[in-house]
Amino acid sequence: MSSSATHGVIFYVTLALAISVALNIVLKRLGISQVIGYILTGTVVSYGLGLKQLADSQVLSEVAEFGIVFLMFTIGLELSLERLRSLKRYIFFNGSLQVVLTASLLFVILRYLLELDYTSSIIVSLALSLSSTAVVLGFLKQSKEIHLPYGQHAMGILIFQDLAVIPMLLLIGFLRHQEASLSLLVMDALFGVGAILALFLIGRRLVGWLLRFAAESGEEELFIGLVLVITIGASVGAHELGFTYSLGAFMAGVAVAETRYLHKVEADIVAFRDLLLGTFFVTVGLKIDLAYFVEHAGRILLLLVAVMLLKSLLIFLVVRIKASKNVALETALALAQLGEFSFAIFALAENGQLLDPALEQELIMMVVLSLMITPFYLGHIHRLVSRYCCPEEPHAELLPPTGHRDHVIVCGYSVVGKIVARDLRARGIDYLVVDNSMKHVSEGLDRGEPIYLGDLSRRQVAEALAVEHATAVIVTLDNPEKKRLVCETVLSVNPEVNLVVKILTLEEKQLLADLEIPSIIDSKLEVAHLLVDRALHPRSPERPMMEGKSPG
Repeated sequence: MSSSATHGVIFYVTLALAISVALNIVLKRLGISQVIGYILTGTVVSYGLGLKQLADSQVLSEVAEFGIVFLMFTIGLELSLERLRSLKRYIFFNGSLQVVLTASLLFVILRYLLELDYTSSIIVSLALSLSSTAVVLGFLKQSKEIHLPYGQHAMGILIFQDLAVIPMLLLIGFLRHQEASLSLLVMDALFGVGAILALFLIGRRLVGWLLRFAAESGEEELFIGLVLVITIGASVGAHELGFTYSLGAFMAGVAVAETRYLHKVEADIVAFRDLLLGTFFVTVGLKIDLAYFVEHAGRILLLLVAVMLLKSLLIFLVVRIKASKNVALETALALAQLGEFSFAIFALAENGQLLDPALEQELIMMVVLSLMITPFYLGHIHRLVSRYCCPEEPHAELLPPTGHRDHVIVCGYSVVGKIVARDLRARGIDYLVVDNSMKHVSEGLDRGEPIYLGDLSRRQVAEALAVEHATAVIVTLDNPEKKRLVCETVLSVNPEVNLVVKILTLEEKQLLADLEIPSIIDSKLEVAHLLVDRALHPRSPERPMMEGKSPG
């Protein structure tokens, strides 16, 4: 490459980075997802810099695909083998049923109502049955809603969809080369599955040994380098066996999840994931043909709305078989959009001249548009469904089983709640923790706490936690109004319970004065007493250090 060409590339990359930073700063202030900023960056680069040809760049597409690779790796980190087994119902039952039903119904509509040819109907129905792994799992992981029941269902279905991409691509390859033997294709697929399972079983032990070796070296860059080698190596290995890059990365993440280096790996990899995921969405923006969209906007929007409604209905029915109405509705809305793997299906079909170019452009615009609108509503699904559709249905899957007696309930898992839980655990006391913040629940789950998502001011949650059989309830919340509501509910369920409440101000004490609370702990007063006690009665240095140990 010549010096001028190199400078040109550096200039365009720097300019694109500057555009994405500027757009995302503005969009962040407006509360709009960064995904939109990256997609708009691609469109600006395409039209503003006259680089529309980059949309067809194979090298750029493969680099961008590694955004999904690193996303799937971090999703794999969330799923140890034990947890993956617990999700098998979501993955194989919900996932297979959703893909089969959606693809079958879409095929019937395309073939017999819209009168597409047989091959095109197969390809389009398969592509439109997929949802967006990059957008949905990215949001669920960032927001911690991946631990909610609907997040678990959505993740299971998306994992199955990623697995289903493999036979879909094999089928399109068969349609391109119909002279090839179907039995040979099936044998190749079975061989690939066996090979990747064998590599995973071997890799589990190898990954743990390699990470320990790198960690013991004490060199941070060596550890990060090894994580990149594991991620990319697993992806390339899976691709060579005929699978998607992302499946290999997912299996590598599951293998790392079995080691004690899980959280360090996740922290080290996040910057690479976000950077490459941004690149992926820039390539989505490059694919936008504004002239075509303006000319066919009505048809594209109508078809997109119809497909999203149909997918939502089918996903709702599938999930509703074994889940509550609000969980099914939340999952259906979260997965209504079209998926980025559709681009791979369309590209393979285009290479084999199996799709009409005009139809392909229409489909690409539908996918791009769905990826753009999804971040606008995704963050509001759980709140809106809970408020306007099913406000009285508690998330039973995150509530503990009945039968608890003589236990302590800790309400709130912030700093004080963590210390209380640690002390109860050290004393061998049976306890449960409840918090209505998904962030805190996720932290508790990572620590192995018996923690559940819920609002203790709601009677259904108090009853599910067996407050009537508890020996004590410790309230560590900071919000005075919420604290009052929790105390009222707890005392209405069990007036005899030993209710212990932490307060910070005199106003809080007055707010709770009319309630018969056995123990109100004024944190400032207790600290003052402790300071005087320590000043008058010095202790050995070991005791204070142990008592002041961080809960983290």
